[in-house]
Amino acid sequence: MIAILFVAALAMLIVASVMVAVPVISHNSGSKRLRRRLDRVSGKTAVPMQGAVPVTVRREVADSSIRTLDRLIKRLLPRPARLRERLAATGRRISLGEYLLASLLTAGLSYVCFHVCGLGTAVALMLAFAAGVYLPHRVINMMTGRRQRAFLSLFPDAVELMVRGLKSGVPVSESLKVVGEEIVDPVGGEFRSITDALLLGQTFDEALGAASRRIGLPEFRFFVISLNIQQETGGNLGETLENLAIILRKRKQMKMKVRALSSEARASAYIVGSLPFLMFVGLTVINPDYMTILFDDPRGNIVLGSAVGSLVLGVGIMIKMGKLEI
Repeated sequence: MIAILFVAALAMLIVASVMVAVPVISHNSGSKRLRRRLDRVSGKTAVPMQGAVPVTVRREVADSSIRTLDRLIKRLLPRPARLRERLAATGRRISLGEYLLASLLTAGLSYVCFHVCGLGTAVALMLAFAAGVYLPHRVINMMTGRRQRAFLSLFPDAVELMVRGLKSGVPVSESLKVVGEEIVDPVGGEFRSITDALLLGQTFDEALGAASRRIGLPEFRFFVISLNIQQETGGNLGETLENLAIILRKRKQMKMKVRALSSEARASAYIVGSLPFLMFVGLTVINPDYMTILFDDPRGNIVLGSAVGSLVLGVGIMIKMGKLEI
């Protein structure tokens, strides 16, 4: 059991490293391909007249630099747009191809580790498939949650900066641009994306809606709704956003208070969850023969599986009870 937990932790560390390294490697090849296309469009590279391919400046959305993998993604992967939004919510340029390659590498490494640990081929394949699906998904959720927390910590300052600009007579579009220039990422980057979308001809609804789906926070949806209502019906947008900033700060204070009050439940979950593993290691060191029956005897395997399942269920319920949404 200790070996399996160690392998799972090692696999999560490997997939995190892969998902960080793969975009960097593919970015270099993508930059070279982009430079070649720009050179053809600008006329720096002479294209032969006979058999020349017509030059187009239309942007092609490629999910992978590997053409075969890109075609398979577009044909077989269900709901690729939703997965693209989840990857964009991390704030990193991770394509679908890179995500699937990371999943395959995780599954392959997990299968090797489980097989080395002595598990059967069928069990190792099932566990490797589960690891290839779950671990990249979990890493993406962790990256998204970290970015959302950073966004929430800076978002009230951005709204108050917009309020000061609106009260001084600055237009909404210019206020968005100022926020993108003055506030650090990830808030500044998202507001710059909104400003760029507006400059490219998108409407407020389209630009703000895309940002709202990408960020995925109810606080930002409140902000988007306020701007959309003001664009349609008019009104004092500065006062509305000022009230929104006050609400955001109060929500942040309430979340911190709830986290402090629920710290006892979370600490209890950590202690209760770690005690069985500590006792298992201690008994294994003191009397190894007393614990090996859990692995050698089929009845011991059933008892061990039931115990681990009950423990995970109980700790999960305690952690869930300690998380209160505001």
